[in-house]
Amino acid sequence: MTSLLHLDSSANRSDESVSRQLTALFARTWRAANGPAGYRYRDLAADPVPPVATAYCALGRRAERNGVVPPDAVDALIGSVAEEREWSLTLPLVTELLAADTVLIGAPMYNYAVSASLKAWIDRVSFPGALVDPDTGDGLLRGTKVVVISARGGAYGPGTPREAWDFQTPYLRAYLGEKGVAPADLHFIAAEMTMAEVVPDLARFRPMAASSLAAARAEVIAVASGRSPAAGRSADTEGRIDAPAG
Repeated sequence: MTSLLHLDSSANRSDESVSRQLTALFARTWRAANGPAGYRYRDLAADPVPPVATAYCALGRRAERNGVVPPDAVDALIGSVAEEREWSLTLPLVTELLAADTVLIGAPMYNYAVSASLKAWIDRVSFPGALVDPDTGDGLLRGTKVVVISARGGAYGPGTPREAWDFQTPYLRAYLGEKGVAPADLHFIAAEMTMAEVVPDLARFRPMAASSLAAARAEVIAVASGRSPAAGRSADTEGRIDAPAG
């Protein structure tokens, strides 16, 4: 069964959140093409993943001393109630991630990077060895398609003055690539200048914001439907059109 894991990480849980609007559009389009059975949703803002604790670190180091320990063998290494709790918070997230054929990540840009809620999820699923093939050492996300949908209050795409301020895209590209996601399976879609409708000083950028959002919507539909992005755009770019977004 084809499956989709949908993650939202915007702190703004209202209908104003652009990243949530776009991930919802992707999910609707995907379900229309593939059916609802394989769909799973996790709201990282409404149900935050707890930050990793000392016991998580202790258990992780014990696992690393034993080489690459697969998730189903970690139980044997647990040495305390605190470690048991940390693993009970971790294993379901790892299992959910590894079961997905496609992972959809709503990743608004906060202070030039990812949100704290998304980072907490990343830290927890990255338990030592959990996403590594014990036989080959390869990342277990090879063959997984990942779509990152971002909303940015300003402009950080290629050729913009603040292109180098985007620490979100390079970070996620490096992280996901190290976990095995192939470049061809990694798609970045961004809507930029999303604060133009809110901030008076950005009002002159409203046409650019509207254009960026329309292009992002079209790209979302194309990727969710399994089609190639429209000519002149790539799902592996960061947008075209500066502030936080949702």
